[in-house]
Formats: sequence, structure tokens, C-alpha cells
Amino acid sequence: MSKRKLTHQQSRRIAAQQQSSRRKARDSDSLTDDTSLGIEQRGLVITHYGKQAEIEDEHGVKHRCHIRANIKELVTGDRIVWRASDDIGVITSIEPSRNRLYRPDIYGKMRPVAANIDTMLITIASEPEPFAGLIDRYIVAAENLDITPVLLINKSDLLQAEKRTKMEATTAIYTQLGYNVIEVSAKLLDGFRDLKTALQDKTSIFVGQSGVGKSSLIQSLLPDEELKVGELSAEVSKGKHTTTHSRLYHFESGGDCIDSPGIREFGLWHLDAAEVIYGFVELRELAGHCKFRDCKHQIEPHCAIAEALEKGAICSTRFESYLRIVESLNDVSVRAPSSP
Repeated sequence: MSKRKLTHQQSRRIAAQQQSSRRKARDSDSLTDDTSLGIEQRGLVITHYGKQAEIEDEHGVKHRCHIRANIKELVTGDRIVWRASDDIGVITSIEPSRNRLYRPDIYGKMRPVAANIDTMLITIASEPEPFAGLIDRYIVAAENLDITPVLLINKSDLLQAEKRTKMEATTAIYTQLGYNVIEVSAKLLDGFRDLKTALQDKTSIFVGQSGVGKSSLIQSLLPDEELKVGELSAEVSKGKHTTTHSRLYHFESGGDCIDSPGIREFGLWHLDAAEVIYGFVELRELAGHCKFRDCKHQIEPHCAIAEALEKGAICSTRFESYLRIVESLNDVSVRAPSSP
């Protein structure tokens, strides 16, 4: 049988595909050909842009780098190994991280936000109105990653009368549990001495709802940096997302901070019930004294947590928050991607 003859259009398309394949192979070779790269160096990921990242070398000099295809998960705060080239560096490997903070994307999949964090600044304000459920979710994540949670009340200049009373009622629970609660005003620069003490010589991440003023706080702490700061939406009082990529900044007095995208919902679907209860410091010790090892702490007899709740030894609001989080573990609403 004679070979089928290609049309002119088919020939052009095949030639274009072959040329594209050769170009991709050539580009790939340029990233993997070790003879064209410098010696291995250690660095720190400042921010991550798709297939490239901005990193900082051991001398504090920043470089733009390609990311090798075998590196699947790179985030701000990662310690990496990289090699320089004539025009752009190449990240060749990631060093083991002490911890990694995740959040869900719009499809319900967990995505890393930052790595190697010491302190989590859970930022709240009178507007948008804070709610204990979200605060507890942040704390659970922090406790399970061995990160120190700090509750940061911003916009203290707006806390007048009724709003102050309501805020103090919310935060009193966490003060009684031993968590550090700091009140600041990015506008008036009040409370910054305590804030700087909490940040000293640590890698910290500011988290919280959009509009609570995380970027404004960092801007006040780093006046020489050009941060993108947004206005609070008057219609919904939820704020607009102004930070699109997590980014690491250095403080002159020592320590680093990571500005992360605003998170209105914070899923813990990657945790199990035991990890959730570990995140509640007042519940974790009690759970070991229940009669049944698989106690759900709801209707089981001789439940240490239920007994403590009845005696008023633990906060009912926190216990209800724990139950809601556990129930949400099996109630993941995953949004399907739209068709192209």
C-alpha cells in the first residue's frame, strides 16, 4: 500500500510541532546542563511566580530563578539549593522544611502558602467583623505545625464603646488560654513596641480576612517597602484582596515576615479529628482521660471533656467551635473547574 500523501496544511502543522518540540527540548537542556551552571549555593525563596521564583542568596542579594520540573511544591520561606547561570539562576532542590502552611484553593485542593514559620499573627479588626470560628481554625493549624499563634487586634483607633466591649469579649477567651493578644493601630502606630517584640528574630506570617489591614501593618513596619494596600469595601465590609503572592520581607531589627493573600475561608480538611483536638490546648490533655479511646466527646459516657464542660472548666464556645470543625472534615464542598 502506498504511503498517504500529506496535504500542504498538514505538512506545515507537523513542521511547526517539530520545531516547537526542538525548542522545548533545547530550553530544557539549558536548565539541566550542569556544565552551563555555576556551583551550588544555598538560598531563601522570597516569592514564587509560576515556573520562576525570586530568591535571596547567602549575601542578601536577590536573583530570579527558573524552577526545575522535578520540584513540584515551592513556597515563600523555603530554603533551597540553586545554581547561577549567565542570565537567570536555576533552583535545583529544596531543603527539608520545619513546617508548611496550607490553605484551600477555589476547588477545595490544599495549596501551600509558606514554609519554616515561627509565629502566626492572626490579624483581626472591628471591620470586617471577626468571628471565633476562623480564629480557632488558624490556631488549630498553628498548633499542629508547632507555630506560635499571636492574636493581633488592628485598627484599635476604631474600637469605641460597644465595639471595644465586643472585641474584648472575643479575645478574653484566648488571653485566658495563655495566648498573646496584642492591640495595635497601623494608622496611629500604637502598640508597635509589643508587636516588634513578638516579631524579633522570628519568621512570622500575617494571616486573616481581607481588609483587616495586614499589608498596612507591614507597610508601617517596613516604610521603605512598596506594598500594595487596598481599601475596605463599603458595601460588604469584607475587603479586597490586595496581596496575590506570598512575599517575605526582612526587618532591620532582626526577623522576617511573610505577607500572605487574604483568606476568608480556612479549611482544615487535610487534618483528622485527633489533630483537630490537638489544636485546642484545653481539650488535648482531657481527651486522654476519656473512658473510650475512640470517644467523640458528644454523647459517650465518662467523657472527660463533657464532664469538664458541665463543670464550666472549659469554654462552651470553644467546644462548639471544635465540634463544627470536626463535622466540616467530612463535608468538603469541592468546586469543579469550569469548562474552557
